[in-house]
Amino acid sequence: MIPLSSYLILGAILFSISIAGIFINRKNVIVLLMCIELMLLAVNINFIAFSHFLGDTAGQVFVFFILTVAAAEAAIGLAILVVVFRNRQTINVSELNTMKG
Repeated sequence: MIPLSSYLILGAILFSISIAGIFINRKNVIVLLMCIELMLLAVNINFIAFSHFLGDTAGQVFVFFILTVAAAEAAIGLAILVVVFRNRQTINVSELNTMKG
């Protein structure tokens, strides 16, 4: 049986990688969205691990809601990104700082 600490360490490593990805690469919107998704998956690992080791299914149910919201966020984020790319011909964050009406 794998101990709880191993799952928590894995979640912490994934969360740290996603934070580092956000701070290191601030230019590409797709990478930023992927880092946010990785952050949510790291949190989900912790929820599942605690849910399993405590014998409670509330954490597992909560993960389904998080995955639903993450899927909606990814779909809407990518749709907005496609529209922005069609209008501006770039997805560079530094060039997307102004909005046109």
